[in-house]
Amino acid sequence: MFFRSEPKWEVVEPLKDIGWRIRKKYFLMKIKNQPKERLVLSWADLGPDKYLSDKDFQCLIKLLPSCLHPYIYRVTFATANESSALLIRMFNEKGTLKDLIYKAKPKDPFLKKYCNPKKIQGLELQQIKTYGRQILEVLKFLHDKGFPYGHLHASNVMLDGDTCRLLDLENSLLGLPSFYRSYFSQFRKINTLESVDVHCFGHLLYEMTYGRPPDSVPVDSFPPAPSMAVVAVLESTLSCEACKNGMPTVSRLLQMPLFSDVLLTTSEKPQFKIPTKLKEALRIAKECIEKRLIEEQKQIHQHRRLTRAQSHHGSEEERKKRKILARKKSKRSALENSEEHSAKYSNSNNSAGSGASSPLTSPSSPTPPSTSGISALPPPPPPLPPPAAPLPPASTEAPAQLSSQAVNGVSRGALLSSIQNFQKGTLRKAETCDHSAPKIG
Repeated sequence: MFFRSEPKWEVVEPLKDIGWRIRKKYFLMKIKNQPKERLVLSWADLGPDKYLSDKDFQCLIKLLPSCLHPYIYRVTFATANESSALLIRMFNEKGTLKDLIYKAKPKDPFLKKYCNPKKIQGLELQQIKTYGRQILEVLKFLHDKGFPYGHLHASNVMLDGDTCRLLDLENSLLGLPSFYRSYFSQFRKINTLESVDVHCFGHLLYEMTYGRPPDSVPVDSFPPAPSMAVVAVLESTLSCEACKNGMPTVSRLLQMPLFSDVLLTTSEKPQFKIPTKLKEALRIAKECIEKRLIEEQKQIHQHRRLTRAQSHHGSEEERKKRKILARKKSKRSALENSEEHSAKYSNSNNSAGSGASSPLTSPSSPTPPSTSGISALPPPPPPLPPPAAPLPPASTEAPAQLSSQAVNGVSRGALLSSIQNFQKGTLRKAETCDHSAPKIG
């Protein structure tokens, strides 16, 4: 559909896998009336951070060819639809800054170019200073314009002689994820696109200095560098303290000794006019991108805490500690139970002992009941009890006496013999007078 509406372009060959994105395609192009010139067409679908409306998105994509800056690679043609964007730029035989560091050919696949370099060697100090200053200048320009970037890495810096020019400004409009997102999403203080650009600049500076990316981030100690000024900038962007406390601003990096004495000679005046309405749309989209980044960082932080807790509690040392604590707890509970049982037993013995010794110590105390069968007989009922009184004294006295015998330690055999020797005939017959009948006068 694109070539139907733009007949002057012609495809020379596809450039397979020259980039790291799976869903971004590249083609080598030419203009029909200028067959010797070579251009590169890039086509990319929308990403998860696309928050612009379709109308604003298409307007901003078509605005990119009007962006003029000495350190931004010029866009020849740009267009977009509701699901993707297409941009055409001039093809550069020298390739990108990453191609210079790894001494690679621009048309080769990404993995072949960068994953197994023959020689690891960084750039010279003057190149590091000049290229670093140029990149910082263009980042400051974009930040002042309110244009979100967040996609700085060595493959997005085109080399044009001794000049670095930034590529792929459209990535943030498309909502594509950053090359270094897996790094800065680990640190909750890197939560704005400006701080993301500074952190990514630290990665780029490390790669320019040592000829390879850092093994891990944050970096605890840096290898020897051509200058201590380089290490100072790296520490401010990649060290543990920097990742924990936050990134410096681009203006602060420009004032550091590594870049402050670099003289830039360019006569091209920067020009990038963004209408006020589109500036507001960019601001809202930038806030949405940053909000999603903060939420992702929060989830990663919670997951890391949970993983650390699980690994801590699942370690062999922690298991041994838990076993020891469980044993101590079981011993303590067993000891408490035995102490409680002995306390109850001593209390019952004390109560029984006081009841048995009271007749011996106190002469006025009554004589305890005999354990013989005769003395176990219930006493005779009182004379002329109430109507229902004859049976309760016999039935209530015997349990009371039996319970008192049990309390005073009387043997169970004596109790059983007293029950067996009980004779009902020895009970006196009670005479009752029933006055419950009604009287009629």
